[in-house]
Amino acid sequence: MSRLSPLERRSALTLACVISLRLFGLFLIMPVFSLYARRMPDASDLLIGLALGVYGLGQVLLQIPLGLLSDRMGRKPAITLGLLIFAAGGLVAALAHTLEGIVVGRALQGMGAVAGAGTALAADLTREEQRGKVMGIIGVSIGVAFLLALILGPPLEAIGGLSGLFGATSVLALLSLVLLWAIVPTPERARAPAAASLAGVLAMLRDGRLLVLNGSVFFLHLLLTASFVGLPLLLAARLHLPVERHWELYLPVMATAAFVMGATLHRMKEIGQSLRIVQACVAAIGLALLGFARTDGHLAWLGVSAAAFFSAFNLLEAALPSLVSRLAPAHLRGAAMGAYSTSQFLGAFVGGAIGGLALGRLGVSGVFLCAAAATLLWLPLVAIGARRIAARAVAGQVA
Repeated sequence: MSRLSPLERRSALTLACVISLRLFGLFLIMPVFSLYARRMPDASDLLIGLALGVYGLGQVLLQIPLGLLSDRMGRKPAITLGLLIFAAGGLVAALAHTLEGIVVGRALQGMGAVAGAGTALAADLTREEQRGKVMGIIGVSIGVAFLLALILGPPLEAIGGLSGLFGATSVLALLSLVLLWAIVPTPERARAPAAASLAGVLAMLRDGRLLVLNGSVFFLHLLLTASFVGLPLLLAARLHLPVERHWELYLPVMATAAFVMGATLHRMKEIGQSLRIVQACVAAIGLALLGFARTDGHLAWLGVSAAAFFSAFNLLEAALPSLVSRLAPAHLRGAAMGAYSTSQFLGAFVGGAIGGLALGRLGVSGVFLCAAAATLLWLPLVAIGARRIAARAVAGQVA
């Protein structure tokens, strides 16, 4: 029981490819978009920000509906619908000659909100005690996609332009669709019972245990997005590392994070162990953010802080959705993962806003200090929530 079965292994690896290919297409745009957008005829700071942020707005609005739809019609059909909408959005953005057109395309991409349904599919295809490993594999694949996008985005933009990168997002979404139907198994599914009503969904969303986990992913992506407001500036301004060499930091850091993930995943079999790891990771992220703020021209110190930050981040990316999938009712798992993903993208939006405000008023170090201060709100939430979740688990076993 300690190893993934062949079915679980195939499901995990293929779903990791499906999810990471789609995200790789999105990540490709991030290192170059602002520079290119300023050269467009209708360029303005408002439109540039809207073009980047409108994707998250679509995600926030539609994660729960598409997750609930996946509970009703099946995971694969719902994911297929989302990927087709996402691909259409990439095509619209690729053919656009103005920022307004790109905003429309990015809005369509955001409406392809399949993260919740995709994670629910991974949960459907794995045993509960192996779910942490599967989420870990998916988390590592996302980290690899992010790293490769940082490295490959600028040279690919030089070859095909921004329209070429948007076109690539559509191609990668369609490739993900092929992998989804050709390789990923279809789980057995009973039709959602009457409990999967609006009242049932609202009751599930009010579950205090899930609120703690949704709040945690909100804080996690708030801190991640805020950190990336300041981290590139920290590398370029204080450490004098040009953008094309930032991968020299990210590569060893992500390798370290992957090693830590592999060494820790086996400890996530039980809910209690997972909760203890979550609390330790929150504390590690807070200390790492303080390390970023205290970095003053020392690349080694920054590397240690970054390794701690991304190791904790990757572990939380594995532990939190695994806990949600275990605690949510089986017939509402898609809706629960949709709510989780909604909290994730909302956190990213708020983190970007906070990071920008802090950068303008407090400078680069202030970004990380504000982010570290946010962990003072997050840690009590996790500590109190962990006790309640553990108590409910014990009560359930006694009953």
